[in-house]
Amino acid sequence: MTDQSLALPQPSRLSPFPLRWFRVVFASLFTGRFSIIGLFVLTFLGVNAVTRTLLMIQSISQVDLGLVQIGAIYGMGLFYDTVTALYFIIPAVLYFTLVPDRIFRHRFHRPLVYSFLFIGIYILCYGVVAEWLFWDEFGKRFNFIAVDYLVYTTEVIGNIMESYPVYPLLAFLLLPTALLFFLSIRMPSFKLALEIPCRLKARAISGFMFLMFPVVFFFGVNSSMVRVSENTFNNELAKNGLYELFAAFRNNDLDYATFYEQRDTIEMFGRLRDLVTSDDATFLSEDPTDITRKIVNPGDEKRLNVMIVTIESMSAQYMGIFGNRAGLTPNLDKMAGEGLFFDNLYATGTRSVRGLEAVTLSTVPTAGRSIVKRPGNEEMFSLGYLFKDRGYDTKWVYGGYGYFDNMNDYYAHNGFSVVDRTDMAAEEKTFANVWGVCDGDLFSRTLKEADASFAAGKPFMNFAFTTSNHRPYTYPDGQIDIPPKTGRNGGVKYTDHAIGEFMKSARKRPWFDDTLFVFVADHCGSSAGRTSLPVKKYEIPLIIYSPKQIHPERISKLSSQIDVAPTLLALLNWNYESKFLGRNILTMKPEEERAFVGTYQKLGYLKGDRLTVLSPGGNEESFLYDRVTKDQVKVEIEPEALTDTIAFYQSASWLYKQGLMRRINED
Repeated sequence: MTDQSLALPQPSRLSPFPLRWFRVVFASLFTGRFSIIGLFVLTFLGVNAVTRTLLMIQSISQVDLGLVQIGAIYGMGLFYDTVTALYFIIPAVLYFTLVPDRIFRHRFHRPLVYSFLFIGIYILCYGVVAEWLFWDEFGKRFNFIAVDYLVYTTEVIGNIMESYPVYPLLAFLLLPTALLFFLSIRMPSFKLALEIPCRLKARAISGFMFLMFPVVFFFGVNSSMVRVSENTFNNELAKNGLYELFAAFRNNDLDYATFYEQRDTIEMFGRLRDLVTSDDATFLSEDPTDITRKIVNPGDEKRLNVMIVTIESMSAQYMGIFGNRAGLTPNLDKMAGEGLFFDNLYATGTRSVRGLEAVTLSTVPTAGRSIVKRPGNEEMFSLGYLFKDRGYDTKWVYGGYGYFDNMNDYYAHNGFSVVDRTDMAAEEKTFANVWGVCDGDLFSRTLKEADASFAAGKPFMNFAFTTSNHRPYTYPDGQIDIPPKTGRNGGVKYTDHAIGEFMKSARKRPWFDDTLFVFVADHCGSSAGRTSLPVKKYEIPLIIYSPKQIHPERISKLSSQIDVAPTLLALLNWNYESKFLGRNILTMKPEEERAFVGTYQKLGYLKGDRLTVLSPGGNEESFLYDRVTKDQVKVEIEPEALTDTIAFYQSASWLYKQGLMRRINED
């Protein structure tokens, strides 16, 4: 869950309340039964200040530490912590308002108050640990990734249980909880709150005032206000994780037309047609909103087998051929030197479903959720159907449970037969964790599927997705020289080892010489950076390997995951009708090179060394990116680059909403 803060365009000013109303609420915090809520709010603010400090220490090298910057982080943080606290206490306010005096002050009621206070404080302490672990993984406060993970409790809870000493941590949290609890109940105001009478009218006034604040905040406060710096780490620290979690849950699906700059549809499609045209393409319609093109590739059509392997979290920075000296990827490095190696290619997003979407649909990332997880994503114009319509066996092979992220349903309705963990016999699963069988087992089953297609006399296109390079980084003992569960390096090296064994076995197959192997990452291992879209965190490898079919070449053209499918089809010399937004990298002209990077709300277009970013609320940014130094400097918006960015993202959203990304009816 790598990603960014929610920023929605809901600017409305807070209406001023009479000063006496503030005095009523303030007095209610520290007198009468509501003083218990006041103590809890103070505890909430203190615990969140500690959380903010711990996260700052963890990323101290990335944070701007000037006095003004630190003041802004804690000042804005205090505001959002207060807003969140007032949301958090709504159930308690309702309860304290409605419970009659004779019950509230009864001695048998006190244990209930103590219990709820203890549980509330425990939840706060648990939140500190949860935020620390999430920050360690993603460099963000809770966001849409956390929302997605809440949906898939089996995998997420299993991942946590396998990655961390959960039960000792939960037991340890009883210590700070008990300390804060006893400090609270020993406060004089707490003791008086259980004894002083509080009439219904007084309770109603105080309760009403407490509840009015969340209502005002709901309409007048949103995450777009959390911008204290150009440094993304500073902005993330100023947030409240719980607030961001619920904000992301509420707005997990962003409609482009509602939240982003919108221009004339016909004008934008005219520009899009200019941007996707190529020497090998002819538009089939004069309709400006129809991007269907006839792609003609020279030479006789090849009916080669295709094996696509999407590698979990394989950042370019882990590979030796990109300069890493840890020796983690000897097998991938060797194939990169012996095949087509694309060394300037970028992932479209920070989640697996973004990479899968880009490779199968060849489209730019949509605002909000990936198309893989959206309703109405069946029968799309996809790579799967292009192969299936030519008589290929097309199979999606995944070592985990494919209901995760809606992957099975998406692939089953877009030209693939589905094979996942549930289809594997017990003897096929030599090792597994919560995410799936180890990559070695995945590749064994992938080879089995390829053998079956070959035996049936059918060409195949298999699409395998690895899982081992994911926390908790567990894999079979004795496979590599890095012990399991010791971190990312082990996950990377084991996956590379499994790929090496996979290729060793594939070379013995009769179909090997007639097969193209495509290795591409789904996204990078981490997406956190000092800017809203750190380009260096999107750089991934693409290798197309086939010793009998492809001459080795290193290609440094700026390109995107959405270009994988058109490039693959060009290598097969296929002529086809296309709705893809990607293009053949091999024939790209310098002026056609570009890449797309994004989160679920930040939409980026990289052209040359300029990155243009669209954000909710009609906000835009532009950066100059130095690929050598990896420096990214904010600059003025360039109008033409902004127009091209809007043309791609607005038009892609429109096509999806209008159902025009559906497969082409051959009849």
